[in-house]
Amino acid sequence: MEVERLPRGRHGLSREYVARNQRERVLAALAECLYERGFAATTISMISRRAGVSKGDFYKQFESKDACFVEAYDDAVAQFREGTVAACEGKDEWVAGVLAALTALLDLLAGRPAQARLVLVEGLRVGKGLYDRYQEALLAFVPYLRAGAPAPPGAVSPPAATDEAVVGGIASLLSRRVAAGEIEQLPDFLPQVAEFALTPYVGAAEARRIISAR
Repeated sequence: MEVERLPRGRHGLSREYVARNQRERVLAALAECLYERGFAATTISMISRRAGVSKGDFYKQFESKDACFVEAYDDAVAQFREGTVAACEGKDEWVAGVLAALTALLDLLAGRPAQARLVLVEGLRVGKGLYDRYQEALLAFVPYLRAGAPAPPGAVSPPAATDEAVVGGIASLLSRRVAAGEIEQLPDFLPQVAEFALTPYVGAAEARRIISAR
């Protein structure tokens, strides 16, 4: 995700705008550095150079690399969540909403590989604080999956833990693909991901029928 750099010299832009632009560039630069080198090998000097800001300007925005990482992580999660939720809004049927959300999520991840790796790989390696954030991000999707979810024919509604298991399972599948360097191919995995998501609610046969009919 590229953030436009400001013109050199006098430009008449407010300090607030300049600071916000620098902050966005630093967040994007950190994600790109992590994508190329990983968290341990990424330094503030690398991030600053990639963002086109001085180390002094970096420290005006963030007290440390860790603090920058946390904000970049939260920002990426928010963007992925907003895009995914927006995709299923207005869908009258639960299945249509789930498929729209999964399609949007895979497209978003594939289109932003640095942020995808930041959330699904690097965030799980940094420490407990980020892992807690990861769990919170997953749980935020559960109410959207649960709302309007059917039960398989002849069965009672799946227990609430099913929703968490489905969301967590999807995240695990995607994490492995991202770690394997298959980020741009994520949209190709929609049939497998969709079958995994739908089966607990509509049954395996119906899930395969829905997917084959797309």
